[in-house]
Amino acid sequence: MKYILWFNEISKNDIPSAGGKGANLGEMTQVGLPVPPGFVVTAQTYAEFLRRTGLDKLIYPILSSTNVDNTEQLEENAKRVRNMILSAKVPMDIQMYIIEAYRKLSNQLGGEPFVAVRSSATAEDLPGASFAGQQETYLDVKGERDLLKAVLKCWASLFTARAVFYRTKQGFPHEKVKIAAVIQKMVESEVSGVMFTASPTGDTSKVVIEAAYGLGEVVVGGKVTPDTYVFDKKTGGIVSKHIAKQTWKLSRSKSGIGIERYDITEDMQQRQKLPDDKIIELAKLGLKTESHYGYPQDMEWAYEKGKLYIVQARAITTLKLGEKIKKEEVKGHIITKGLPASPGVVTGPVKIVLDLSELEKVQKGDVLVTKMTNPDMVPAMKKAAAIVTDEGGMTCHAAIVSRELGIPSVVGTGNITELVNDGDLVTVDATKGLVYKGKVEIEVESLEGEVPETKTKVYLNLGIPDMAEKYAKLPVDGVGLMREEFIIATSIKKHPLKAIEESKEGEWIDKLAEGITRVCKAFYPRPVVMRFSDFKTNEYKGLEGGDKYEPEEDNPMLGWRGCSRYYSPKYEPAFRLELKAVRKVRDSGLDNLWVMLPFVRKQEEVSKILGIMKEEGLERGDKFKVWIMAEVPSVALLSDEFADLVDGFSIGSNDLTQLVLGVDRDSEMLGKMGLFDERDPAVKKAISMIIKGARAKGKTVSLCGQAPSNYPEFARFLVEQGITSISVNPDAFAKVKRVVAEAEKEVGR
Repeated sequence: MKYILWFNEISKNDIPSAGGKGANLGEMTQVGLPVPPGFVVTAQTYAEFLRRTGLDKLIYPILSSTNVDNTEQLEENAKRVRNMILSAKVPMDIQMYIIEAYRKLSNQLGGEPFVAVRSSATAEDLPGASFAGQQETYLDVKGERDLLKAVLKCWASLFTARAVFYRTKQGFPHEKVKIAAVIQKMVESEVSGVMFTASPTGDTSKVVIEAAYGLGEVVVGGKVTPDTYVFDKKTGGIVSKHIAKQTWKLSRSKSGIGIERYDITEDMQQRQKLPDDKIIELAKLGLKTESHYGYPQDMEWAYEKGKLYIVQARAITTLKLGEKIKKEEVKGHIITKGLPASPGVVTGPVKIVLDLSELEKVQKGDVLVTKMTNPDMVPAMKKAAAIVTDEGGMTCHAAIVSRELGIPSVVGTGNITELVNDGDLVTVDATKGLVYKGKVEIEVESLEGEVPETKTKVYLNLGIPDMAEKYAKLPVDGVGLMREEFIIATSIKKHPLKAIEESKEGEWIDKLAEGITRVCKAFYPRPVVMRFSDFKTNEYKGLEGGDKYEPEEDNPMLGWRGCSRYYSPKYEPAFRLELKAVRKVRDSGLDNLWVMLPFVRKQEEVSKILGIMKEEGLERGDKFKVWIMAEVPSVALLSDEFADLVDGFSIGSNDLTQLVLGVDRDSEMLGKMGLFDERDPAVKKAISMIIKGARAKGKTVSLCGQAPSNYPEFARFLVEQGITSISVNPDAFAKVKRVVAEAEKEVGR
């Protein structure tokens, strides 16, 4: 186990060790981007700290029993867990590893440096999940003693009330999210900010840069309204600039200790913060980063003594196709103008919230007006039809959460809270950043036409039912992979055999059916292909009562999983609960629900399971399709024979790669060696065999791995082979759709 990793030792594949932020910093260092030097205290170090102090046995039971919708209980338990971590003694050897790395960094920089200590969660900054603002950053830390304190605070910040709430609602088990601490040379920035290499409102041809004096925390935290510059990728020039007035900034204290607020002289307040040549230089660094990763990036940058630094990059997880205004001329009285943070047009009554005690007055359909939102306001934000704020830029809390929730939002208006009153009717045009008095007719049209039509269907991968309504608005062909185990882990939390033992089968079935129904309703009549539970034994063991029913396996990945469970006498009663939930959903009229069998090894397994399904009233037919996951090489070798038993295949490229190449997909060492690669000729041959075998029997064949999202050339390969559909994560949909359209043109399909 490595306690410390230096940036030049880390790549984007090191999220399990370095967290999302650390992995991205390492990857950018490898690419040659100007990243301030530093190192990472690994997530394994954090886990070792919990284990050796015994905290791992204490904190997770507290969290699992916390009702996150009870604000008082959530705050109390989260604070209790943080205090337990902060008061614990860090083992001496772990302290020395951190101190020795800091001394090495001091030698590199010619003296003991100020550093930024940034939290980097292992589920953070991942495509498809935005953990914006969930953990803490500590700036201008200097000295060994203060560094150790800051690392401990980073570890504790994994359990802020907002982080616990977000993980619970998003379905991330607390014990599976670890945290690394990034220790990085502190840039004493004169100007800093953020950059989107595609506009968050959906225009991928533009780069949006926000800039403010001093440290970038004022931009990310929405404390000031920054300058906004827009760079056009096609022309290579700046196409618009919005210069904001800034009266104060955060900078290193003149005493040399900590951060202080300083007033900005009047002659500087309304000046352009970043020179044109630096805007262009920064945009080009952004394009270099986007080209390397293959998808749009949300980046943080700093400018010090004539040099630009990139201090963070992550995938944009909330890029929205959105809407555009049909008519350019709109008649109406404009109350104010701000930044269009999350597009859409809404008319509704104003509810002004200046204090958390006023949150209850926000009802469904209201326009929430406030100075700036914070995590405590999320429940009210969910009710609002639109959000308008005085302060903030494109990366403030209101902007990020609004995009995640799909709520129109205008931020940085300056003084909306002073211009309207409770009950005033307003129209929010969040596509242009305007707020009108009263009801104003603004015609909008969907931007779906900007996503090309393709003969190859493009489906979504979906795990969390709460997100179904949002993603159903995308012009997708359906859900190609709905992960049933997400519902079990987050909503039910109980082992099905435990439910049977307690005579609570009905309750278990109802909860599962409720989650499935939500997705099927949102996407109806488009198909939803739900994969039956694909937990491994160690994951089933983590459910309530799981210890009693699950064996110990040395290699659960290759053990009692998928189909082998369903017809086993030990698990078959539990599998029948899953079938009853499917039957309940379909009997309610949602006949767009299809099912998929995971980890199929033999044809006999499929026949046995189809027999059990028939006994539960589920039989293949015109309106009920049964697919199998093609992830074991036996399916590739006998694809034409498997095709006689089912309606379709979904290639699980991750497991298929693992089994074709004999590479543990979770192995950090083998991953770094480049041995796990879906593009390997042997893997591609297996995929080709599956596609050809399925097509020869007239059966549909899809793929639900990450490869088409990560590698455009892989998507082209699938189209060339004749695949009928591809299923991707929501953030990759538009990109994959365009790649598929280009590939279809090339092959004449």
